[in-house]
Amino acid sequence: MYDVFQTDRLIDLWLAEDIGYCDLTAQVMIEADEVGAFYMNARETLIVSGIDIAARVFKRYDPTLEVIVRVKDGQKIEAGTVMIDVRGNARSVLTAERTALNIVQRMSGIANETAKYVAAVAGSKARLIDTRKTTPGLRMLEKHAVTCGGGLNHRLGLDNGVMIKDNHIAVCGGITQAVQRARRQLPVLTKLEVECDSLTQVAEALEANVDVIMLDNMSVVDMTEAVKMVNGRTKLEASGGINLSTIGAISMTGVDYISTSKLNQAAVCVDIGLDEAE
Repeated sequence: MYDVFQTDRLIDLWLAEDIGYCDLTAQVMIEADEVGAFYMNARETLIVSGIDIAARVFKRYDPTLEVIVRVKDGQKIEAGTVMIDVRGNARSVLTAERTALNIVQRMSGIANETAKYVAAVAGSKARLIDTRKTTPGLRMLEKHAVTCGGGLNHRLGLDNGVMIKDNHIAVCGGITQAVQRARRQLPVLTKLEVECDSLTQVAEALEANVDVIMLDNMSVVDMTEAVKMVNGRTKLEASGGINLSTIGAISMTGVDYISTSKLNQAAVCVDIGLDEAE
């Protein structure tokens, strides 16, 4: 999912932000040639995401460090599991420690949250998908974390598909007109989705032959009716007001996809630490 070149640029920014001119504590307390052995360990049950990026942080800062990754992204591990062994210059390890921990804690937190939502729709046909409401600069990493937790990715960016929303519809004068405009220049393999907030709009979008209809902030009753109206002729996505208390009932309406920003916005960083090897 994520590109190594782009990730390295991010790592450089993260390290520069945290270190500044130097790690003053490490410089004044640890000898330049002092070595150490450390391990990154899970302090709670979690689903791993971003472990290779965390390892890359150490190597990016100091290529002489020996870094061994013990787990894989998408793997569920228990508290006490060793995730990474890192050995070498002690100053380097301790300077890069926080940056490495921050990213794997954040990404694993998203994977954990996604897994909760995936479990909540089990037994239905609905598939869980994410949104573009991501942390600026971290989109590809956060979307990768969603897949580690069992979810799917919606658009990666604005260039990945045509999404006709309420403001586009207002400018164009209606769904039919908006779809007609889009179809004139739409690349042949690109999907077209329309956001609808009423059953009347659903009927119009269906008549316009769109690829996906988003049911925006609709009630469960209206979603159920929309599924009957569409009758499998196009895909339906439920969105808006989705959380762990509402997603179960929504999944049973028969929609194909359920999207929620909660996968990123409600995720809590997991507890992971770096300890000296005994």
